[in-house]
Amino acid sequence: MERRLAAILVADVAGFSRLAGADEEAALAGLERQRATVVDPALAAHGGRVFKTTGDGLLVVFPSVVEAVRCAVRIQQAFAGSPESSDVDRRMPLRIGVHVGDVVVSGDDLLGDGVNIAARLEQLAEPGGICISGAVHEQVRDRLASLRFADGGEHLLRNIVRPVQIWRLGPPASTSAVGPSCAVGPGQPALIPRPSASDRPSLAILPFANLSGDAAQDYLCDGITEEIITAVSRFHGLLVIARNASFAMRGREGDSQRVGAALGAEYLLQGSIRRAGERVRVSAQLVEAASDTQIWAERFDRMLADVLDVQDQIAGRIVSAVAPQIRD
Repeated sequence: MERRLAAILVADVAGFSRLAGADEEAALAGLERQRATVVDPALAAHGGRVFKTTGDGLLVVFPSVVEAVRCAVRIQQAFAGSPESSDVDRRMPLRIGVHVGDVVVSGDDLLGDGVNIAARLEQLAEPGGICISGAVHEQVRDRLASLRFADGGEHLLRNIVRPVQIWRLGPPASTSAVGPSCAVGPGQPALIPRPSASDRPSLAILPFANLSGDAAQDYLCDGITEEIITAVSRFHGLLVIARNASFAMRGREGDSQRVGAALGAEYLLQGSIRRAGERVRVSAQLVEAASDTQIWAERFDRMLADVLDVQDQIAGRIVSAVAPQIRD
């Protein structure tokens, strides 16, 4: 075993399972084509070494953190300009996470917290976007002054003891899309501004309904709701309504406009939880309060081997999906 400091890039294709389910052969062919025409040339140009492939994912090590970020930007720009990027049925946007930290090289494998953090950052990245750690940002912000970074706040990452500061490079955008105060060059990742306290989007997370038919499961519902509130509150781009105010709206989830007005919330996250034996199903919906329009929904199925573990998993999934949705 060899322990050393390394710049780690983790990437995977967002929505690949959906594409493979619709047409597996076409999805695999598209994946191979994009690896050959975009990813592999970029890795070669910036000195990246592929340590592991996991279906639609990659674990890559770079000798330089600057080159790792440059490579990530090059890949996302190339994907954004490809013909498939405008075709929803063929689009294969990558999520990329970059971290610099201590790793352990064991034969052909790469292990350690540095790898784990990079993998968690990739999960927090948006499709077509790049998520880097604070450690990476410290090393590249002055060397890559042409790039624009957005503060994503501190996040508690699964199996990582201390919170990790994250920074985002959004998908490439035109100057008009981000306004004159955030003007960027063509193809350059756009800054996602960090709003002030007065203009941050406001979100209320309402208590999730218990659909199990067992009042004893109320503690599970409230626990998951509180975990989500805590996790989303760490995202500095959002103003999260306090728990007591949100829980006072229990039973009024169907009246989005009045609840939103009463809480001063632009968006509501609401949902339900159903437990059957050792399985738990959580459904969540993000609603724009004023128009009573559902803008995001997802269902989560988990085994209930450990209640706290289930709460953490579901909270993390919802935060990673909801926070970028509201910010966009």
